[in-house]
Amino acid sequence: MDTAPQSLIREYLSSLRSQRKLSEHTTDNYGRDLQELCALLWPPTKEAPTGAAEPDLRKITQVQIRKCAAQLHARGLNARSISRKLSAWRGFFAWLSMEVELKANPADGVKAPKKNKPLPKALAADDAVRLVSQSDPGKDPSSSMAACNRAMFELLYSSGLRVSELGAIDIADVRDGAYESAGWIDAENAEVTVTGKGGKKRKVPVGKAALEAISAWLPIRAPLVKADNGPDCHALFLTERGTRMSPRVTQLRLKAHGKSLEMASDVHPHMLRHSFATHVLQSSGDLRAVQEMLGHASITATQVYTALDFQRLAQVYDQAHPRAKKSDPK
Repeated sequence: MDTAPQSLIREYLSSLRSQRKLSEHTTDNYGRDLQELCALLWPPTKEAPTGAAEPDLRKITQVQIRKCAAQLHARGLNARSISRKLSAWRGFFAWLSMEVELKANPADGVKAPKKNKPLPKALAADDAVRLVSQSDPGKDPSSSMAACNRAMFELLYSSGLRVSELGAIDIADVRDGAYESAGWIDAENAEVTVTGKGGKKRKVPVGKAALEAISAWLPIRAPLVKADNGPDCHALFLTERGTRMSPRVTQLRLKAHGKSLEMASDVHPHMLRHSFATHVLQSSGDLRAVQEMLGHASITATQVYTALDFQRLAQVYDQAHPRAKKSDPK
């Protein structure tokens, strides 16, 4: 067998067509990935414009493959594309090991660099206030569910709650036999107690607007309470049937409400949590306080909001600073 790289690649691609019955388009993609590997392994120089004089694919090591993946990452290629190329290289070396003697598949165990986690999406302060304070223009603002929605949305944004925490809130701290409240509202002290991840309880302040919305909701809630619904009769937020409001129903209601107000973003409860954290951090700069209110076990989870804050500051700078503006091309 001719062990020159180009001959090996041609033979491999031929086997993909004849044995695996891959399409010409797919085979061409494999070919491009392998040609790129050769260019990375043996980059052309002035002395050798076509790369190394006698390259040998049989001697490639895992270290070299890892270095190739790192080069692709440094060029800005995303993790998914690098993973695809690594898969193509791995398949080629697996085939090569059946044709010639290889110590090991050098692409085995090499993984693409981890994807950067996208920053959480937060609403601008004006948009967040509009979302939680304005009524659905197509519905009666005095209806029972409109009042319920207003109270839920205000509380989500006011205290940065998870939607699961919101649904578990009772009107008071109830201890009735085997039942114990996971969360409750304390209007007198303007705070809400919730049970977060890991069963950890925490108290979070509740703002005036949320307290007023809850106060308006309570008289409407009373007729919906049904004693035969068990613990649901203690729930702060009820459906028309008198059952505890579920996270899914809250999600759907908030999404529909956002659409009715023609919000640019596809809003969801966690977006209000992100908005709460971002806006409090922007105003106070107190990362530890935000961590406690969100119920994060580690400060690392909260630090993502510093990136959002910096992102906002950078946008303000670009818009306002005269030396930040790009000059028009002439």
